[in-house]
Amino acid sequence: MVTQIPSPTQQEVIYPDSDGLPMANNTDQFRWILVIEQNLEWMYANDENVFVAGDLFWYPIEGRSNIVNAPDVMVAFGIPKGRRSSYQQWNESGIAPQVVFEILSPSNTQDEMEKKLLFYDRHGVEEYYIYNPSNNQLRGWLRGQDGLDAIALMENYVSPRLGIRFDLSGDQLQIYRPDGTRFFSYVEICQLLEEERQQTAQERQRAELAETALEEERQRAELAETALEEARRRSQILMERLREMGINPDELS
Repeated sequence: MVTQIPSPTQQEVIYPDSDGLPMANNTDQFRWILVIEQNLEWMYANDENVFVAGDLFWYPIEGRSNIVNAPDVMVAFGIPKGRRSSYQQWNESGIAPQVVFEILSPSNTQDEMEKKLLFYDRHGVEEYYIYNPSNNQLRGWLRGQDGLDAIALMENYVSPRLGIRFDLSGDQLQIYRPDGTRFFSYVEICQLLEEERQQTAQERQRAELAETALEEERQRAELAETALEEARRRSQILMERLREMGINPDELS
């Protein structure tokens, strides 16, 4: 009996996890990607159902490996944390990343950014932000009834999804968490940790000095108590000797 092995009905689709290009084209772009991604990771560190990623390939449609984008930073709510080689939306309960950030570099073209906007609009992004570090310009889009609508004023704008506030009053963007804490760079976080370490060491030293002073005071009190007890003992011996000599100590006063 000859058994025929059925041929596959559909060729396996490969979803690459890299295009061979660098994550960033310059130090400013790289720094801002890290600042936003890492601070958002920190914000949602205790929420197991918020996934934050940077420069991760996002495939929105199963079987269409040619339809792909890699946001500089993306946030997906309702998606568990975990390692992924790419974000395959059909394996993520069909949920598209709700918030996306792009950091501009001089190599980004107008045509490229228009295609990104079209991609994010078409595939369900709720909030889309583009920051240009070279001129401190921030642009944003928010999903309305007909798709992504440009946000008219970004100064002090608060993200509906993230609750973060964008401050453009200085020479570079500042982003604040809902609790008012500013987004910090890695260097700033290390500086804060070092300051906290030094402050903790100083407080420990002060506590040790206070403990030493307290112990010295306790020892002085014990010495004083011992001296007083010795004086009482000597006084008692003296009164007993006076009585032995027939002298009433009480009449001497």
